[in-house]
Amino acid sequence: MTYVIAQPCVDVKDKACIEECPVDCIYEGQRSLYIHPDECVDCGACEPVCPVEAIFYEDDVPEEWKDYYKANVEFFDELGSPGGASKLGLIERDHPFVAELPKQG
Repeated sequence: MTYVIAQPCVDVKDKACIEECPVDCIYEGQRSLYIHPDECVDCGACEPVCPVEAIFYEDDVPEEWKDYYKANVEFFDELGSPGGASKLGLIERDHPFVAELPKQG
């Protein structure tokens, strides 16, 4: 089980969750943030600090945003498990599902 970042984060990327994450598993794409499913320790520290309420426990993602689970997992297919987001900084891409969304906000 893991946490998932959904639609409210797209084009916002507040990053309060990054600062709160004790294991550095929240990666920054072009338009959204992504939680690495294998690096997340399910501590939940990120969820309450998200100002746009975009972070959900995997089983609690609202139905209209269920595709974000797949986007969060597949974002790391090419990237693998780098062992910490801070080493990489901004990743110059997004999952195709997120990249194709119209501009948010």
